[in-house]
Amino acid sequence: MLNKKVEKAINDQINAELFSAYLYMSMAAYFQSENLNGFANWMKAQATEEMAHATRFYNYVNDKGGRVLLGAIAQPDTKWSSPLAAFEAAYKHELTVTERINKLFALARKENDSATEIMLQWFITEQIEEEASADEIVQKLKLMKDAPGALFMLDRELGQRGAAGASSEE
Repeated sequence: MLNKKVEKAINDQINAELFSAYLYMSMAAYFQSENLNGFANWMKAQATEEMAHATRFYNYVNDKGGRVLLGAIAQPDTKWSSPLAAFEAAYKHELTVTERINKLFALARKENDSATEIMLQWFITEQIEEEASADEIVQKLKLMKDAPGALFMLDRELGQRGAAGASSEE
């Protein structure tokens, strides 16, 4: 049976993961409105991954005999001043998610919940990748400054990303 404190914290994390998906879909919509469909594709793929993360937590709560309680999802921002500003916001968001996962891990440890600690190891490793991926794009956007050609090349590159979150391992 899942510890009630841990169950509540995981339910909160499910909400946070669903918000992440909602945020990335909002960013995708922004990029599509700017005719940057490659950037939009990257954000849609990211949203798919976040939905897979929420599902992974959802399944864990159920597998451990807990009760999933879904809450309201906050409205995300809908406009950014530039592609760089959007990706800086995405990177900052991933740092916040990492902090949440680390706090959840600390709670599991405090509550002597080894199974949850083990489950969270996957998310801790995943967050390293999530942060690095967003930061790489931030750094590329900073390097290109106001070079439209470079922006369009990056747009084409980001359009090649598939939805890794759709895999059966998520």
